[in-house]
Amino acid sequence: MLTTRPRGTNDILPGMVEHWRYLEDLIHSICRQYGYREIRTPIFEHTELFARGVGETTDIVEKEMYSFQDRGERSITLRPEGTAPTVRAFLENKYYAAAQPTKFYYIGPMFRYGRPQAGRFRQFHQFGVEVFGSMDPSIDAEVIALAMDYYERLGLQNLQLHINSVGCAKCRPVHRDKLREHLSASLADLCPTCQGRYEKNPLRIFDCKSPRCQELVAGAPTITDCLCPECAGHLEKVETYLQTVGIKYKIDPYLVRGLDYYTKTAFEIMVEGIGAQSSIGGGGRYDRLVEECGGPAIPGIGFAMGLERILLTMEQQGLLAALPASQEVFIATVAPEQDLAAFKLVQELRRQGVGAEKDYLARSLKAQLKFADKLGCNYVVILGEEELAKGKAMLKSMRTGQQTEVNLAEIGAYVKQKV
Repeated sequence: MLTTRPRGTNDILPGMVEHWRYLEDLIHSICRQYGYREIRTPIFEHTELFARGVGETTDIVEKEMYSFQDRGERSITLRPEGTAPTVRAFLENKYYAAAQPTKFYYIGPMFRYGRPQAGRFRQFHQFGVEVFGSMDPSIDAEVIALAMDYYERLGLQNLQLHINSVGCAKCRPVHRDKLREHLSASLADLCPTCQGRYEKNPLRIFDCKSPRCQELVAGAPTITDCLCPECAGHLEKVETYLQTVGIKYKIDPYLVRGLDYYTKTAFEIMVEGIGAQSSIGGGGRYDRLVEECGGPAIPGIGFAMGLERILLTMEQQGLLAALPASQEVFIATVAPEQDLAAFKLVQELRRQGVGAEKDYLARSLKAQLKFADKLGCNYVVILGEEELAKGKAMLKSMRTGQQTEVNLAEIGAYVKQKV
């Protein structure tokens, strides 16, 4: 129907847009403080980028991508995540030739065909950061610290940081063999998806939501048990950096990320009580992804968090308080003859940086005052014939009801001072 939005999408209406702006303004502020620069990539990319970058065994590639043939018979996909496009932009624009590390952040819509639920949509929005060019454990800790700092500045409570290592090319094959051996007798009992993962990437079985699969992997060897000295040492150093800045965390040996490109550090940030999924963000290290996408061997690490999930959490924790009105002043007229003066004053106040509004429906003065109250204006300027003749106006506070006669030329400065 023409009057119904597609399932899994949402209209962000006035009243909520202001909350989104608040999240986005804080993102820009905190990323600037941490030395990250914004990047904006296309909403669609070549499908092969996600098949190679995200991983063919992931739910995203197997089940959730919006892919189509364009008029040139090329396979195109609406971006389901932000890391692979950022890697592509890093390579195509030769950032690898510059001094490292390179720090990016992005905000934008992503698309996945999944079952809509609380805080999860088919078109959703992510804030993410990506760092290229450093294998130092301190950059892992910085990325985690940035995410936790952002949540804390928003005032979120009951945050739980889970971290793990998913190993590297040396230790993952050891774990893969042990995991296959553990599951071999139960292969037929795995869900069809995990039966495919058994051969391609059995580590992903830990991430399956099927209760039966979770039951079968309970007690199975974890990647944490099989880490090589390099990966174990890296995780230990990340822990040390987190401890140094007072960030609390939990080692979760069953934590794996839903994308195949992760190596070593993996982390997830959770909040209880926000629906079936408690995660509000996560990420990790991907030291082979740049190379997998056709570039040089350059390490990387990053995170992504869903803005819808954050807003849902803020709402449930009572943090979405009413934001200030966008208009500070409403210009009301006693009679239609003052409308021209009202129009002129509205424009003058706007040029001075004061949010101002006027009546456009020839309402009575009483109706204008009611409308100004609905808009949430702090002040109403009442223009009458006698006041205009003296170059003055009556300024009424909508909070206290107090009225003050003010020179027309001084209204902007007066309101700025009060607000």
